[in-house]
Amino acid sequence: MTPEFVTQIVQRTIEISVLLSAPVLVSSLAIGLVVSLFQAVTQINEATLTFLPKILVAGLALAFFFPWMLSVIVGFTSDILMNFPTYTG
Repeated sequence: MTPEFVTQIVQRTIEISVLLSAPVLVSSLAIGLVVSLFQAVTQINEATLTFLPKILVAGLALAFFFPWMLSVIVGFTSDILMNFPTYTG
């Protein structure tokens, strides 16, 4: 295994990690922005007001994107395991 090959595997792992976390993070960011704008317009300065909507949206995003996330991670894992003899040999 060359250093370039290890770098390529690590790079692919990081890319998949970012890809899998993006839907939940982006949806939480969007709802946080909406709630913050609502708080600014209505002058409600309650710190806990953003918590529940973010948790709900993150859960919904996770439920919605879970089949896709599962297929991506299973594909990546099976690719790593199927090519394991190539990696070690």
